[in-house]
Amino acid sequence: MGEMEGSRRLPIVIGMFEAQAIAIEIEKIIPNRPMTHDLFKSFADSFKFEIDKIVISDMKEGVFYAKIHCKSKDTRVEIDSRPSDAIAIAVRFTAPIFCAEKVMSEAAIEFTEEDKKLESKKEVQAPPSKISPKKEGSLKDFSLDKLNQLLEKAITNEDYERAARIRDEINKRN
Repeated sequence: MGEMEGSRRLPIVIGMFEAQAIAIEIEKIIPNRPMTHDLFKSFADSFKFEIDKIVISDMKEGVFYAKIHCKSKDTRVEIDSRPSDAIAIAVRFTAPIFCAEKVMSEAAIEFTEEDKKLESKKEVQAPPSKISPKKEGSLKDFSLDKLNQLLEKAITNEDYERAARIRDEINKRN
């Protein structure tokens, strides 16, 4: 995570499942059953709670802490959270994410202009795919019906990376 108008980055390590939860929302993949963060959103929506913001509030012994700031017509509540869950929820509510200055001062990494150039160069180069190019190319050989079946299977198996590639192939054809 980086400052909007600064050069510091906050390196928060996120577990595989939480990263997957964030990725499927960013990619707009809809799983068969609601994931935990989707359930939280449905619950909050049902009771007319909004997420005002997420704050990475503290760091103790290398562990980050976060607060989810919720509000309704009559109430304001702060909920303690792991940053990874708070970020997954922020993505679903399109809520802003903030970080306490104390945490940024302790844990942030300063990016130089050279670091920024290297980072933008990495973004241009696509990371290697877990699926070999031969298999990836083979998606083009499937019918639209077969791709939809493969997409459903990938979502059922919670293979969201593959599901995103299949979805992209379907979108190319529409």
